[in-house]
Amino acid sequence: MRIISGKYKGRRISPPKGLPVRPTTDMSKEALFNVLNNYFNFSDLKILDLFAGTGNISFEFASRGSDNITAVDADFGCIKFIKQIAQEFDFNIASIKSDVFKFLEKNNTSYDIIFADPPYGLDQATFEKIVTTVFEKELLQEDGMMVIEHSKYTKMEHLINFSFQKSYGGSFFSFFELNSDGGEEVGDDFESDEG
Repeated sequence: MRIISGKYKGRRISPPKGLPVRPTTDMSKEALFNVLNNYFNFSDLKILDLFAGTGNISFEFASRGSDNITAVDADFGCIKFIKQIAQEFDFNIASIKSDVFKFLEKNNTSYDIIFADPPYGLDQATFEKIVTTVFEKELLQEDGMMVIEHSKYTKMEHLINFSFQKSYGGSFFSFFELNSDGGEEVGDDFESDEG
């Protein structure tokens, strides 16, 4: 995987083999950050990266100037790798080994951007629980945005504060905002860049 933009643009990062991950593709990551770039100045943000895996998304935020990033994953190998790269690149990433739902239940900090990339194989109810927990615990700041990466088989449009959705190849990104209309205009905002 490589860093798309920012201070370390073009740098390749090679995670060790055997990590239980499915990293966001470079194409999808670039498209995602093109969207976020229209909403945020990355240097001022507090970021939460859930199911962080290799740290792919955290590293991209850090390269673009974010210096308050929390990466959460249950796998020791993933957290060890994120710590290693953060130290090597001097990124300010707090990497936490924890079950994501246990972390959310205990956490009282709010964030500008919450990104979650759960395993695609998790069931619909588990994906929905991520969204409901974040909003019930008010973990997203008022002008913030939550992004969930998922497959076409997971449906997010009906959930609270759903704003819009984009697809790139086989990956879908659902965006949630507190100031959205709760998803009344679902369908009008769907965009696909597939193919």
